[in-house]
Amino acid sequence: MATNPPKLKTKMTGNERLQNLKNTFEKKYGESPLFYAYAPGRVNLIGEHIDYCGYSVLPMAIEQNILTAVSVNSSGTIQLANMNPQFKDFTVSCLEDIVIDRDNPQWYYYFLCGVKAIQEKCGIARLSGMSCVVDGTVPPSSGLSSSSALVCCAGLVTMEANQKSLSKLVLAEICAKCENYIGLEGGGMDQSISFLAEEGTAKLIEFQPLKATDVKLPDGAVFVISNCCKEMNKASSSHYNIRVVECRIATKMLAQARGLDSSKLLKLSEAQKELGASLEEMLALVDEVLHPEPYTREEICKALHITSEQFATQLLSANTLHMTHFKLHQRAKHVYGEAARVLQFKAVCDSEPAESVQLLGDLMNQSHASCRDLFECSCPELDQLVSICLKSGAVGSRLTGAGWGGCAVSMVPNEKVESFLNAVREAYYLPDPRRAAIEKQSLFVTKPGGGAAVFLE
Repeated sequence: MATNPPKLKTKMTGNERLQNLKNTFEKKYGESPLFYAYAPGRVNLIGEHIDYCGYSVLPMAIEQNILTAVSVNSSGTIQLANMNPQFKDFTVSCLEDIVIDRDNPQWYYYFLCGVKAIQEKCGIARLSGMSCVVDGTVPPSSGLSSSSALVCCAGLVTMEANQKSLSKLVLAEICAKCENYIGLEGGGMDQSISFLAEEGTAKLIEFQPLKATDVKLPDGAVFVISNCCKEMNKASSSHYNIRVVECRIATKMLAQARGLDSSKLLKLSEAQKELGASLEEMLALVDEVLHPEPYTREEICKALHITSEQFATQLLSANTLHMTHFKLHQRAKHVYGEAARVLQFKAVCDSEPAESVQLLGDLMNQSHASCRDLFECSCPELDQLVSICLKSGAVGSRLTGAGWGGCAVSMVPNEKVESFLNAVREAYYLPDPRRAAIEKQSLFVTKPGGGAAVFLE
């Protein structure tokens, strides 16, 4: 688990994508790449919006990834280019502090998050100059973790170029924290699975301390990803951080109601641990303590005995300062319920009952309903797509990733895969010319892929 990311020898011949990347690199920089690195995207099978609350999640890496060609240069700069022409080039000096503009979440700022994380972790006074060309097959803003894969790949590249050595576990932890540079209060699932994934198995990812356990998926079904074609960039809106803030406040309100010192508690899992309660007991406590109507700032300040200024500085983030009302009951209810579903999902996979495919499908359906109704992180397009997937033969279907757009993941019995793909294609993609144009990269079967690695030519 704590081994360094592997360095793999690879043959350029016959690999069209690598060859194209190498050719572009040579044309742009006039030299060959010194090495390559990649980090995969991921699909979260179950456990949405609970990693930042301290709860386990159950993702798997997908075959789509971020791939980067790199050489070390003596120019004193980091030069970034992208194979996708819509993402413009960027150059930054190694002599100055790396500055990341939170109000302008461009692709290169995600890359620089990974660079900055390695620089700070390893205490690198002056970074090595790098020339990089990035190629991504993870659809951007699709809920498949393209941005986190980019951050992880950048961290790996920076470590290698500066001749440092960190374990995959440490890389996962620092890359999870460094997305805060761009203003996102994420929980660490995406970066953890990107580094710790192994081909052929999903993973239960636990936090504090970080740990990844193999989860064998049933042989009788496959997972199919479908993109609703509505993009969602987590860092460019406040939707995501609002939910983090609501969960943080709910933690403190539950702790306060049970006489705990709420000042030290930030995550719903911490409240459960302090109370020594089961998830079922926490769900009952939520119903007992928190009312379903939105809470006002004044009501929360009064309950927690804090001033309005303390409320803003201690509980809110920069892009949630405008908030006036908070849905605490619904958010906490989702988190504790979803945390229980993750454990049930793993238990079914471990025990492999005859009806395991149906049981897992039921848990996925419950998860989507909770995301839609309690956490309110779905959207009409996702709800329509999930409904179509279920009508087309999926036993379970749910949004995956942050939501508000992006992808659904469906569990489909092996014998129904072809008919499922055709039915979803006809019902969701073909009637809309824009969706039809990108259908091939928007609807695909996936299997668990491997984790981030460095390639030597």
